[in-house]
Amino acid sequence: MITITGLQHVLLDIEGTTCPVSFVGDVLFPYAKQQMPGYLADQVENPIVQKLLNQVFEAWDQDCDPQAASLRQRYCEKDSKAAVRYLWWLIENDRKLTPLKELQGLIWRQGYDQGLLKAPLYADVPEALGRWREAGLKLSVYSSGSINAQILLYQHSSHGDLSNLFFHWFDTNIGSKQINKSYTKIAEALDTNPGEIVFISDRKSELFAAKEAGFQVIFSQREGNPETDSGNYIGIKNYADLNLSPA
Repeated sequence: MITITGLQHVLLDIEGTTCPVSFVGDVLFPYAKQQMPGYLADQVENPIVQKLLNQVFEAWDQDCDPQAASLRQRYCEKDSKAAVRYLWWLIENDRKLTPLKELQGLIWRQGYDQGLLKAPLYADVPEALGRWREAGLKLSVYSSGSINAQILLYQHSSHGDLSNLFFHWFDTNIGSKQINKSYTKIAEALDTNPGEIVFISDRKSELFAAKEAGFQVIFSQREGNPETDSGNYIGIKNYADLNLSPA
């Protein structure tokens, strides 16, 4: 049993931490990619979508990658078809552009609402979330997926709607998960001393940044995760073995 006391807040990653990596990589991403051409064509008059597409084109114009530049030369018109090609390229290269994440979230909402998507949380997650809340801790999420996508995932989980268990949601609008400044901003937003926050993630680069900001950190060692070695960090495979409390 791993015990950490003196906490006020638990900050959780999603992919590889509360939900299998395979759901995001094998289900959500392919679904968004498949649906994107039709969705953007259907939503061409939607001001929210138009704003996000403008942000996509701005990022594309500033993208120095030779492949992105080559795509710019092939698709001169700034329309939904051109946007799709660049967005697909971003997905294929695991580029975490914020407007892409927002668009994916909008597409996933349709899939969730139609009953086509359901998030398979790890079996030990719902009990642990409830236990930590009952202990007096506040729960928040920090994921590279958009806030809308985060909420949707927990609203449509394999264990029902768990979104009401969370106090706050953070995405890359607050900053990259690999820099300590992002975690400092999160602590300020939560009005909590960094040392009273524990961050759980499957990425050691994120744990390093959070630890630099003064957070306590735990490495998620779930089966199927790309990173399996906890290195110098405390590793956890099942939250039934993780006791977190304020005192």
